[in-house]
Parts: sequence; structure tokens; C-alpha cells
Amino acid sequence: MKWAGAMLILFASFWIGAEQSKRLNDRPKQIRFIRSALQSLEAEIMYGSTPLHESARKLSERLPPPICELFASFSELLTSTELDAKEAWKESLARMWPKTALAESERSILLEFGETVGKHDRTIEQKQILVTLNHLKRQEEEAHEKQKRYGKMIRSLSLMGGLLIVLLLF
Repeated sequence: MKWAGAMLILFASFWIGAEQSKRLNDRPKQIRFIRSALQSLEAEIMYGSTPLHESARKLSERLPPPICELFASFSELLTSTELDAKEAWKESLARMWPKTALAESERSILLEFGETVGKHDRTIEQKQILVTLNHLKRQEEEAHEKQKRYGKMIRSLSLMGGLLIVLLLF
């Protein structure tokens, strides 16, 4: 019975470390997907005459989860409610946020972007998207650095912590 408990503790500690490491790996990918989506949105605004809700719907079809949910919800809220673009973006971000591996710094960047989306002419919208893209690029570089630095360490420390607990219990 003790061995089963020890194995359960080791498995749980390894699983916790693997999940934390996965979040570190997912963060730069999700930032990259958001950057790609915003670049596509910029192209739609500058070179197409597609309405904002239609552009968001198209983006949601091309992106992987959970990022696709942001644009799908945004499109749905723009068409089915009386919310303006700012409130629809904020609500969509709140719905999608718990499913992501993104940090609070990315949330503030995306909320700042939402303050201006759909309010200005094409050139100002393009400038706002470019500013957001630059901020997200810096965050992606930071996330990638953290991933390289801490990914393996978290898995190892969690397993070692599990071993320590098992040794203390026996």
C-alpha cells in the first residue's frame, strides 16, 4: 500500500511539472498566433472592405484553439448584440482568457488594443495594430526566453519535490 501511495505521489508531481512546462511552451505559440491574426486583420482593414465582424469570423476559422475562440466570440458579439467593438473585444477576451497560457502583460496589451479597435479610420487602425504587434513581439521574445530557461527545470524540480515527499513519508 505504501508503494502505491509513493507511486501516486511521484506521478502527481511529475504531472504537475509537465503541465507547468506545457504552459511555458504554449505561451510563445499563442502569442505568435495572436500576432499572425492581427497582421491578417491589418491586411483586411487596409486592403479589403470587409466589415470587422466578418474579418474576425474569417480569422476564427483559420486559428487554433483557444485563440480562435477570441475572434469567434468577438464576431458573434458584434453581430448579435448591441455592444460596440471595444466592449465586444473586452467580453471576448474575458471569455477566452482562462483557457490560455498567456500572462497578464499580454492581457493588458490586448485590452489596450481593444480600446481603439473599430473607432478610427484605416491609417490610425493600422498604426494601432502595428504598435500592438511590436508589444506582442517583445512579449513573445520574453516568453521564448523563459521557456528555454525554465522548461526543463520545472519538470525536474517537480519530480525531485515528489521524491522528497516520498522520502519524508517513509
